[in-house]
Amino acid sequence: MLTQQEAKVKITAIESIIGTDAGDRGMKALIVPGDLYKAAVTFTSLQPNSNVTILSGFPCCVDKIPPTETDGPPGAISIAKTALALGHKVNLVTDECNEIVFRAAAAKLPTIHFEIFPAEKDMTDSDENRMKNLANEQCDLIISCERAGPAKDGACYTMRGINMNEKGLIAPIHKIVDIARETRPEVKYIAIGDGGNELGMGKVIEKIRNNDKIMNGDKIGAVTVSDYLIASSVSNWGGYALSAACAAIENEKSKHLDDVMETKDWVDKLVPTEDEEIQLLKRCVDQGCRDGVTGKMEMTVDGMPLETSLECLRRIRQTVLKED
Repeated sequence: MLTQQEAKVKITAIESIIGTDAGDRGMKALIVPGDLYKAAVTFTSLQPNSNVTILSGFPCCVDKIPPTETDGPPGAISIAKTALALGHKVNLVTDECNEIVFRAAAAKLPTIHFEIFPAEKDMTDSDENRMKNLANEQCDLIISCERAGPAKDGACYTMRGINMNEKGLIAPIHKIVDIARETRPEVKYIAIGDGGNELGMGKVIEKIRNNDKIMNGDKIGAVTVSDYLIASSVSNWGGYALSAACAAIENEKSKHLDDVMETKDWVDKLVPTEDEEIQLLKRCVDQGCRDGVTGKMEMTVDGMPLETSLECLRRIRQTVLKED
């Protein structure tokens, strides 16, 4: 379709913006060209009032309470904003240890439904049944954003090779993907990650294992395979990119309708603003969220100043707003 082709040009440009390997961690080799576009097409093709289930939470600050890092919550909430704006229901799933930060991040989106699970060793039969029900009945699309993913030995690792399961931090929410695939193969799974140890990165596992810039790639590489993988310099940026890609597609669709929305209206409706992101990150840090690289409780992401993320968001929004 012509309109999607026009949107695809913008989405390809967005894919380049988020794939610069700003942290010099080797993520550029993990990009699957075209998957951002395919993910956005899948997202915007959902039936009205669908269930979008978002998996997030990477408790890599293992000795802190909470152990949650600043990469993840903003990206997940960007995706949630998009889903709600498109008329869908949102389930946000994370671990008990991450709950306080994610609830703070979602403060401006009160209709988000939370599903919180305990560490694997503390899972009860009731928790298992709740997880199965979620996968079987409440998932029309699954999206993970900076979600810890099990490696080949079943454990989830930080980039430094610390086993987060042994620390009692990881709930087995990757099983939602596994269960949905067994019982509802039509449900697609989109993954966003930046380091190779995130859920869904199994789509490029050999590139992770053979990447000189990813230390312990064979040990930490996440093995779960996603349908569409959005590899990004920072996972939050991947969340912004998916939101913006959906805005580009919806904008082009609307040009053939009588009730035409302006491009800026679509961007503002589906994509967060810089001010929204500043306030969101402040709420997270106020609850004890930390930079996953520096370990400091400050408004930075993956060791980079906030302005770096805001500049990326600015460029992503401008790409969609640009008239051909």
